[in-house]
This record gives sequence, structure tokens and C-alpha cells, in this order.
Amino acid sequence: MKCSGQTRSLGRNIAGIAVLIAGGLLAAPLCCGAPTDPSQIPSIFKPQSTPANSIFHLSLLVLAITGIIFTVVFSLLVYAVAKFRKRGNDDGREPAQVYGSNQVELAWTVIPILIVVVLFLATARVIRSIQDAPKPAGAIEVIAIGHQFWWEFRYPALGVVTANELHVPVSNPSNPTPTFLTLLSVDTDHSFWVPRLAGKTDLIPNRVNHTWIDPQETGLYLGQCAQYCGTQHAKMLLRVYVDSPEEFSRWVQEQRNPAVNDDAVAEGRRIFETTACVNCHAISGTIADGHFGPDLTHLMSRDTIASGAAPNNHENLRAWIQNPDSIKPGSLMPAMQLSAHDLDALTGYLVTLR
Repeated sequence: MKCSGQTRSLGRNIAGIAVLIAGGLLAAPLCCGAPTDPSQIPSIFKPQSTPANSIFHLSLLVLAITGIIFTVVFSLLVYAVAKFRKRGNDDGREPAQVYGSNQVELAWTVIPILIVVVLFLATARVIRSIQDAPKPAGAIEVIAIGHQFWWEFRYPALGVVTANELHVPVSNPSNPTPTFLTLLSVDTDHSFWVPRLAGKTDLIPNRVNHTWIDPQETGLYLGQCAQYCGTQHAKMLLRVYVDSPEEFSRWVQEQRNPAVNDDAVAEGRRIFETTACVNCHAISGTIADGHFGPDLTHLMSRDTIASGAAPNNHENLRAWIQNPDSIKPGSLMPAMQLSAHDLDALTGYLVTLR
């Protein structure tokens, strides 16, 4: 077998690929705007839900098998590079050729087949356990609808509609309260992914998909659209708030309340109702009943705007209305071209919607 220059070249290529992969993994948290709070890092290696836990253990199995394969192959490569490297007394003659071995041929045919079968069966078992999970009587049902580029969440049994920030109750083993999500899309393909709670499930136009979560610890869990859906795919973020039963009941009650109607901001409400805002947004108690944009009835109860692109405060809200592209280029929300006075009045009205 002739393996001098070719082996060295292959070794350099693999080393280069390893460096690129390591660099990409290290840079990933930086380019994706990872949270500073370690508990909020969307990692599959810190599962807090039954589906995520099943995927985590499957991942460990896959990593163990592929790690063994990598170690064996890399060790043989290092051995070949060291043993068959070009030496100073190399006369350039072709080395002795070795042809065929029934034992070797059988080994590298049977072993990969066994590995694939094991991985297939393990994966099929996890997929079946997640997809066929029974829905208990006390489960929370949510319809999640993907838009370019934001999330709509509807709770049919609770009469609640919100956007981008999903609230669910914690699911204690003694009192399981899972949340079952029906996934829809109104435009293009999206993908619902909260790594610590469940795997990726696509939202596909004209198709109904399902997933479920049963978070076992309260807190904030960050997610992301994991299917390229257009210009602002990277900023189609989502936040899952896992509340205690009491906090969740209180949140539901607050979301059921009608929109605030404050006479002090009547001018801002008039501007909202007489502009194109009503074509895309809905606010209970007003003529606004649009569905192209998020429901704004309780806008200021959310921590972020623009699907997590910016904190929800007066300054950012004003900038968002004035020029959405300044926060989220390509967001499909038009700039309203309001005067400074009307912009201030409209912003003043919206910040009362709690």
C-alpha cells in the first residue's frame, strides 16, 4: 500500500477541519447572542422536560458511538502517518501491494451495518415515545402559529392570545401538567425549537404538526426558529416562561382582562384606530381586529418586542414604530411615517396596554 505524500495530505486536511469545527463551536454563542445567564443558555445538554431528556440520552449514545469511531479512525490515521511517512532513504519505488482480505472485507461491512441498526432502533424508540405520548386530562393546549418573523400563541380553552412569549405551568411529577402544542404556519416553513424543553418540530403551511413539553422547573427558557424562513430568520426568537401554578393562573386572568382604556392617552388611541395599524394588529375593545401582526391587547406585559429583538420599553417601542428596520431589517412591518407629535402620542397609548 502506497501511503506517503497522500497520507500526510489527508492528515493535514483532517487537522484543518478539526480546527474549523472547534472555532465554529466556540464562536457560535457569540454570533447567536447567547444570554449571559448560564441557566438560560439553550443547550440540549441541560434538559428540563421529558422530550428533551429523551433526546439528551439518545445524544449521549450517538456521541459515544461516533466518539469511538473517531478515536479508532484517528488512531489508525496517526499510526499510518507516523509509520509510512517519507524517509530520507526513500528510493521512490512503489511499496509491496496487498490485495483483498475476506476477514477485513467482512468486518468493515458488518460492523457499520450493526452500528446503523443500533442507531436506527434507538432513534425510532425515542421518536415513538415522544410522538405517541398520551395527553392527560389536565394538559394545557396551545396553538403556535409561525409568521414572518414572529410567533403567535393561542390558548383556545383559556381564551388567551399572545405573541412571542409562551407562558406554561410547571409540570411536577406528582401533578403532571404538560403543554401540548399544535404547530401551524401562515406563510413559509418555520421550526419550533426550545432545546432544553423539546426537539425541533417544523411548522409547514397547510399541514398540522404537534409537539409537547412538560417543564419540571420554573424559569425562562429560550428558543429559536430553526428553519430558514427569510431575511429575519435569525431574529425570530421565542421565550418560554415556566410559571408556578399560581403564577400561571394569575397570568391567564390578567391576559383575559380587557385592554386598558385611559382617557389620558385618548389621542394616541385615536391615532392607532385611524391609521393602518388596525389592519395588522388587534386590541380588545377597539375596532382593531387584524391578524397579520401580534395582538397588542396586553403588549406591555411582554419583556421584549419584535420577537425578542429588543427589550420592551418606551424608547425601543417608539423606535420600532418610527422605523422597524432600525431594529429588525426586513421585518415586513411598514414604517408609519408619523409626525413626531403623533408618534409620541401613539407610543404613549401603547405603553398603557398592560
